[in-house]
Amino acid sequence: MDSPKSKRPRSCEYEATETLGLDDACVDVSVIMPVHNAALWLEECLQSILDQDFTGSMELSVFDDASTDDSRKIVDDWKEKLEKRGVSLKISGHNSAQPKGVGYAKNQAISQSCGQYLCFQDADDVMKPQRVRLQHEAALHHPNTLIGCRVERIPEGSTERYTRWINSLTQQQLSTQVFTSHGPTVVMPTWFCSRTCLDKVGRFDEGGKGVPEDLLFFYHSLRQAVSVRRVDQCLLVYRFHEKAATHSVSEDTIWKLRVDFLQERVLVQWESFTIWNAGKQGRKLYRSLSPANQKKVKAFCDVDENKIKKGFYTYEESKERPKPKVPVLLYKEACAPFIICIKLDMTGGVFEENLNSLQLEEGKDYYHFN
Repeated sequence: MDSPKSKRPRSCEYEATETLGLDDACVDVSVIMPVHNAALWLEECLQSILDQDFTGSMELSVFDDASTDDSRKIVDDWKEKLEKRGVSLKISGHNSAQPKGVGYAKNQAISQSCGQYLCFQDADDVMKPQRVRLQHEAALHHPNTLIGCRVERIPEGSTERYTRWINSLTQQQLSTQVFTSHGPTVVMPTWFCSRTCLDKVGRFDEGGKGVPEDLLFFYHSLRQAVSVRRVDQCLLVYRFHEKAATHSVSEDTIWKLRVDFLQERVLVQWESFTIWNAGKQGRKLYRSLSPANQKKVKAFCDVDENKIKKGFYTYEESKERPKPKVPVLLYKEACAPFIICIKLDMTGGVFEENLNSLQLEEGKDYYHFN
């Protein structure tokens, strides 16, 4: 593999602009930070960038997406401190009446940056001092990989199940649990990758509010055979608050993307399968499948005696088609492979115990869709 300074990134080939204060010198790592009305958190965020123990060259590339607070001024005021630490600052933005969205802001920040490696940082989060160093080391050893890390969630106690999921996934599960409702297994605020890797995947979706640009990019990364990996240390303080962009994305949008990706990546390879959960979520998945994949569903399985006693699940998609009758079985009597539509960490360990008793292999005999 080329050393960080042995190859000039393609994105460095731009004409320098006085307004951005850019030059044509490439750096090892560009911190990519979209900003929109983040004044409340920026001081702490910028200090954490200043405190990095990485000894290579760094820059901070900020794109201000029509902030109406003091975000732009705060970043500008930090320029001298950052540059004294050896972190060059590139900042631009727009003053339109409405923001153009996180995807657009990320693309702009990337375009004006020059690092061989990109460290994505949300303006409301805080880096641990060793983040850039450890993720850079991981990226050097694992090219063509999207690198993440474990996180500390604040305020303490918020999104406990989600945080536990982020931090407890095994290396294999980073690739197998990509269909769950939690989103990318390597969560966006922790992403670190080479510019070559990012160029292979392409730009973020710029659809604006309501578009899950991180999930779309993550799925497309997997399509392009980009690996996913995590540094198993807590390197980011990940803030939860009601103004976060993720809250603007509807559950229906996420659901459709997940179903489509499941059909594309898994179900196309299976001749038949069982849906584990004869309740609401399992039936919803069945109804969301293409007619061809509905025919592959040989059974539902469950532990609920009332559901099992009914014997069959029937669904009338249209009056022109006969109602399919899909058997409902006890989970012990059903056959793999399974698509599991039961939320993890919700049954006091009962579901996990039942699943483990079957001695199945995740990613071969079953996938989670919950």
